[in-house]
Formats: sequence, structure tokens, C-alpha cells
Amino acid sequence: MYTIEDLSLALSQYLPYEQVAKVKRAYYYAAQAHDGQKRKSGEPYVTHPLAVAEILSELRMDCDGLTAALLHDVIEDTGISRDALTEQFGESVALLVDGVSKLTHLDFNNQLEKQAHNFQKMAMAMADDIRVILVKLADRLHNMRTLDAMPANKKRRIARETLDIYAPIANRLGMYNVRVDLESLAFQAYYPMRASMLQKAIHKKYGQQRIKDTQKLEDMIRSELAADYIEASISVREKHIYSIYQKMDKKRRSLDEIMDVMGVRIVTDRHDSCYRILGVIHSIFKPIEGRFKDYIAVPKSNGYQSLHTTVLGTNGIPMEVQIRTEEMDLVANNGIAAHWAYKANGNAGGSSSNHDRATKWVKSLLEIQQKAHNPLEFVDNVKSDLFPDEVYVFTPNGQIIELPSGSTPVDFAYGVHTEIGNTCISCRINRRLAPLSTVLESGQTVEIITAKNAQPNVAWLSFAITGKARANIRHYLKDKQRENAISIGHRLLTRSLNAFKANIDDLTPEQVSLVLGNHQLTAMDDLLESIGKGRHVGYLVARELFPNFDEETLVTPKSFKVNGSEGMLISYAKCCSPIPGDPIVGYVQVDKGIIIHHLSCPNVQDHLSSPERFIRMSWGKEIEEELNISLIVTYINERGAVAQIASSISDSDFQVSNLDIIERGRVSRLRLNITISSRVGLADVMRRIKAVRCVEKVSRETIVGR
Repeated sequence: MYTIEDLSLALSQYLPYEQVAKVKRAYYYAAQAHDGQKRKSGEPYVTHPLAVAEILSELRMDCDGLTAALLHDVIEDTGISRDALTEQFGESVALLVDGVSKLTHLDFNNQLEKQAHNFQKMAMAMADDIRVILVKLADRLHNMRTLDAMPANKKRRIARETLDIYAPIANRLGMYNVRVDLESLAFQAYYPMRASMLQKAIHKKYGQQRIKDTQKLEDMIRSELAADYIEASISVREKHIYSIYQKMDKKRRSLDEIMDVMGVRIVTDRHDSCYRILGVIHSIFKPIEGRFKDYIAVPKSNGYQSLHTTVLGTNGIPMEVQIRTEEMDLVANNGIAAHWAYKANGNAGGSSSNHDRATKWVKSLLEIQQKAHNPLEFVDNVKSDLFPDEVYVFTPNGQIIELPSGSTPVDFAYGVHTEIGNTCISCRINRRLAPLSTVLESGQTVEIITAKNAQPNVAWLSFAITGKARANIRHYLKDKQRENAISIGHRLLTRSLNAFKANIDDLTPEQVSLVLGNHQLTAMDDLLESIGKGRHVGYLVARELFPNFDEETLVTPKSFKVNGSEGMLISYAKCCSPIPGDPIVGYVQVDKGIIIHHLSCPNVQDHLSSPERFIRMSWGKEIEEELNISLIVTYINERGAVAQIASSISDSDFQVSNLDIIERGRVSRLRLNITISSRVGLADVMRRIKAVRCVEKVSRETIVGR
């Protein structure tokens, strides 16, 4: 069994005596605090924090980090307070322990909400001191190693959380060894049958003569490198099982189609030797086209550097070759943790760039957290930011921006600066105009075009993938929605009060206080927002304000004019697609605001059981709203007929969004979806289509629910 003396011996290799003594004191303090507590396995609880400290000692963690590792559960699981830890071990250690501790004194609706709050608290602590996440990752790794003692349902939940959150964070921080261990253990716990079957298949395919072939391959490469006077260490490895499973699952490929199950890692002492070794490898083995990546010239966002090439091995099986220096190898395996290894050796600058990258990412969590409206949204945004693959694109002045694979110009805009994202209207990719939804590829140059009064669009959420972009878009839209709701609510309540011969400004404080109390609201703006969102009805609120008013003297309210600037809380029913000039009626729907229907739409009849939610509406004089309508065109089905119909309006300002043939025969019918801004425009379009020789009839799609 691993003991504190074993840990002390390991720490004495890189820490001074007085710091080792502090770590030992923390162990005895933790042992006393956890006295009598047992793990699920039956072992004394203190064996867990000791194992966490052992993991961190292998990463050469500093004294305070190791002390916090030994004490990381005392606040949560014992009666010891943070102040007591501060007094005994200092503020730095107490802050680290508090950051790792779970929230134990709050009530949550469910396990998901609890995890979200815990992760949010930990992420905020990470922004102050990144060692928090290193302690937490080591804590999670030991828990995964001892997961067999847990009940099956808890084992699956912890494994899923590890795959979703902790393994990706380890990857984001460049901690390859920790990530691989977490993924492998979690995969075996969550998918035990799949893990077992895949392991057997790999052994069957690659296991025969593996040791002999591996040694032969190493000897061949070593001999070729020695001939070129290149010194390097060579190791042949098998790709870890979860990585193989992910490729098979995501790309829908069989094991035979996975190209880099076997891999060779070559570690040398000099930067320029990496490229010389690449030349040697390509002279021995045939490289597979399109499978070379230079992460030395352009490092990954987590600081990872290496040359990658995939070649056909001696047995015809593809294998990936990674070539890097010793320093790159340390960073590749330990990531951000390599920073402390360098400090322990008196060379803090060796991994400073990697440390800076990780710190920059952790700091970006603060902005995501500030824009998220609840912990669940925060976790969702952070998860979307933990993609394992990146694309590297350039600003017009040559700056490299690192983004997750699948990112769009909207993600790029927010990656450059929040304000650029909020005001972007279009973009140029390699100097050509392109849609904001375009998926970016490495090496492209992206230029964002902004406008002073532009604002985020709700449609961006369908293609923006980075946490920063999604958090900012949602934050803006929610603030804007409240602003719009208050404005619409003010108009609706004013309209209703006019029927009672009153005005909002004439209300007494007693009246306002009474109605707010009735609905458990604290401010008038909250009431107006609720009316604007359809949660409360303006007429019923007005009735509460004037309970003794004689209904026989009620004045018919004026119609609600639509001017096109109301925002996202006024929408147009798709069942009847009203356009400016049509007779219309509004229906107030909870959390959707006002939905405008054509006055003769039969779907309106479905809502007559709630007449107080109907509003007389009319179009404003200056409205220039662009709306989508459907036209039904009946035509003789002759050669080129559809093309003639489409070209009849191709030179106009009207935009066709869809063309769908709904009936085929000698006389055919098609549905034409078109964007229009008025009945005048509609008449013009219909006139143009009717002028086509083969067209027999053009009509607006009948207003029957479809």
C-alpha cells in the first residue's frame, strides 16, 4: 500500500525539505479530519487524498497544490472550515481546497442542476488559480480507478460525466496521459460490452506477432536514423481504445477502415531534427496523401506540438508517426502540468507559452459565465467549447485564430472580439463574400464586415458552436427580448386602460402595488414584460386596476398598429402568412407574444375560447416588413414551363425561397414561396407570373390550415 513516506521520498526529488514537511503535515491533518470515515471499498478515507497527491507528484506539482490535494475533501466531508485551513496552511491552500469542494449546503432540483452548479463554481475558481482543475482532474482519475466499488447506476453517471466534461478539459489543457486514462476507464465503465468486444477485435487483428513486429520496426527506424547521425528514442504504441471507438462511431467506419490504430512516436533533442526525421520516415515508408500535419509550426490551442504523418507500414497496415522534441513530448503528455515540472527544475520559461494558452482559455470561461443566465446554460456553452479538433484561420493582418472544428465566421468574429461579433453583418473568406453560416477550414483568411447599428441574430444560434459566441448571442437576445416585451406590454396595457378611460401614468402607487402583489411581482417593468410575453393579459390586468368600473361604459380599444420594429415578440402565423394590407387579428400566446393571423384564417376559430387574448390589429403606414407567402400556380406542363415561371420574376426584387411541384400531369400545379413586403408587391408578382404563356391560374394559397 502506498504510504506518506513513499510520497515524501518522491517529493524529495524536486522539493526542498521544509516544503516536503508541510505536505506531510497536511497528510496527518487530513488523516485526523477523516478519522473513522471509510471509502465504498472499505479502505480508510485518507487513502484517497493520498492517491490524488501521488498522481500530482508524478506531474511534479508544487507544495501548495500537493497540500490542497491532501486536504481537498476536508471542507466538504468534515467539520473543518475554510478559515481553519487558512490559519493552518495559508490563504493559497484554503482557496484551492474551496475551489475543488462541491456545493453541499444548497438544495437542487435534480442531479444535473447540482453538477452544473458544482462545475460553475469550480470553473470560477480555476480562473483565479488553474491548479484547482489539476487537483480536480487527479481526484477524478483516482475515483475512476476505484469505480468498481460504486453501484452500477452511479458508476454509469460518473463515467458519462467524465467523458462529457473532465476528459475534454484534460485534453483542452494538453494533459494527454490524464485524458487517455480518464477516457479508457470511463469507456470501460459506461460501455463494458463494447470495450471488451473492441479490445478482442483489436487483439485479433493486430495482436499476432505484435511484440516481434514492434521490435523489428523499432530496429529498422533506429538503424535508418543512425545512418543519418540522428539520435532519437523510438516507441511503437497502440492507439488507446476509446479513441478508436470514437472514430468508428462518429465516422461510421469499421475497424479495418481506421488508419492509425498503430502508432510510432519518435522523440529527439533538437527542433530541426524533427524535420530531418520526417524525411527519413518518408524515404522508408510510403506516406498517405493528405495525412500530414505540422503542429510544430502551428501548435494546437492547448500548446501541443508535433509532426504527424500517416504511412503504410511494412505489413501494409497504416500507422501514424509522431515526431517531436523532448520538451514537446513533456508538454504533450502533461500539458499545463508541465509548467510546474519546469519550475521544479528551475526553468519556468520552458512551458510558459503553454501555461499562457491554458490560462487564456480559463479566463475566457469568466466571460461565458457572465453571459450565461444559469449554470446549466454555462455548462452547455463550455461543453460546446471543448471540441478535440481545431481549425486555424487568419485575420486580414495575419493573426492566427484557433477555433473548434465546425466553426463559422460568427465564431471567428466573437473569437476576435465580442463587439465585432455583436456588430457583424457579413464576411469575406479569402477575399470573397460568403454566408456567415459557412464552415471554416484551416488556412483561410477571414474578414468580418461590421455595421454600427447591427445586432446579433437569433438564427446564428443554429450554426455558431463556440461557447463564447453562443453565450454572447443568447445574452444579447434575452436582454433584447425583455426590452421588446416591456415595450409591447406597455402598448398593450395602455390600449386596455384606454377602454377604462385611464392611462398608465395616471395609476396611483396603491393601484400599482396591489396588482404587483396579486401577481407576486416586484416592479412595473416586470408586469409589462409579463404582459408583452403573453403571461398576463392586458385587459384582465386593467380590470384588476379598476374592479368597480361600469363595463357598460367601456370604450372599444383602438387597434394595435404593427410598424415592423416590435422585435421578436411579434410573429406572423405560417398557416395564413398575412402580409401588409391584409385584414389581420392578433392572438396573445404565452411566452411567444403576439401572433398575427389573417382575419379569415380558420385557425383563429380554435382560440375563440379565450376572447380576451384577441387584439384588433392594423398595419402601420410606414411598415416595410418582408414576409413569406405561398402562391399556387396552375400551368400546362410543357418543356421548360417551370423555368419560364421562375425566370418571370428573376429580374425583380422579390426573393424566391422555395419552389415545390405539388401536382404533376398535363395540367400541373406548383407552390412558390416568395418574400414580399405588401399587397402591391404581391399583385406585381402575380401579374408577372400570369404573363407566362403556359400559366392558366395564379392564386395565393388558400387560407386553410395546412
